[in-house]
Amino acid sequence: MKELIDRSKNIVICTHVNPDGDAIGSSLAMRHYFERKGKEAIVIVPNIFPDFLKWLPGADDILVHTKQETQAKAAIEAADLVVVCDLNQSARLANMEEDILASKAPRILIDHHLDPDMGFCRHIVSEPTMCATGEVICRLFTDMGEMDNISENEAVCLYTAMMCDTGAFSFNSNRPVIYEHISRLLSHGIDKDLIYRNVFWTASEARLRLQGYLLYVNMKVLYNRHAAIITLTNEERRRFKVKNGDTEGIVNIPLTMLGTKLSVFINEDTEHPGTMKLSLRSVGDFPCDQMASRFFGGGGHKNASGGRLQCSMQGAVEKVKEAIEYYADLLK
Repeated sequence: MKELIDRSKNIVICTHVNPDGDAIGSSLAMRHYFERKGKEAIVIVPNIFPDFLKWLPGADDILVHTKQETQAKAAIEAADLVVVCDLNQSARLANMEEDILASKAPRILIDHHLDPDMGFCRHIVSEPTMCATGEVICRLFTDMGEMDNISENEAVCLYTAMMCDTGAFSFNSNRPVIYEHISRLLSHGIDKDLIYRNVFWTASEARLRLQGYLLYVNMKVLYNRHAAIITLTNEERRRFKVKNGDTEGIVNIPLTMLGTKLSVFINEDTEHPGTMKLSLRSVGDFPCDQMASRFFGGGGHKNASGGRLQCSMQGAVEKVKEAIEYYADLLK
């Protein structure tokens, strides 16, 4: 893979639809790395990403495929290497999938999700035990002898990636090596407290009011199953003028209730009415990934997974309740 990178000059880095902190942080870290090596590199995302990530170094230069399709297509056609971050199936590229698959450039996949599509990319760096794609890149840089050479921008992006995908290191973050990586990132002069504030303390008034509404009106607590369900319809999105990123982290809030083991957020898809997107979070040993796979056509990690349902909101709520009952013995 190093030889492939060495002989490349124009590199496109892409990630999944509805990019989160790990997706954006990992992609920008790779861009800064390639530029440090004298390459031309650009990050392209399928659609807009949250405002609370737009402070990241290099974020202003990201191409959004839905808004800058002509530029994005031209960059992909000119690329002699495509690096795909934080996804395991090409379908997660959404509106970008056709352009990426049509590219003649070799593809490298860097990811931490289960079951990567082995036919999608010729070169795969996949570590499902790792907390984030940002951690996979830290390990990759360590193996390449690059960790001591990274720039402050690379360190900021990698720390943000890991922080976001672990809920500020509150889940899936018990492995000591994670903090070895963080220690090395801190040695490059990053301000982790400022990074935390930039991501988590930037809520608008509308976002706070939305959270209050969802918790007071829409949260259903299943006390005998130590579980909670939160719903959000498109009509409610319009009422609260919800922007991309405003719902980030809402699924985690019920887990702060004493004794809660599982939280499910059902969010109506803005682009496909009648499709419900589900986010699952758990604590301890409850297997979100198994529930997502069995009931919602999804997957992910033990404590953080997702899926989709083609039905009404009420139908989705009933399906979630059915899934919770199926796992009743684990939710006592």
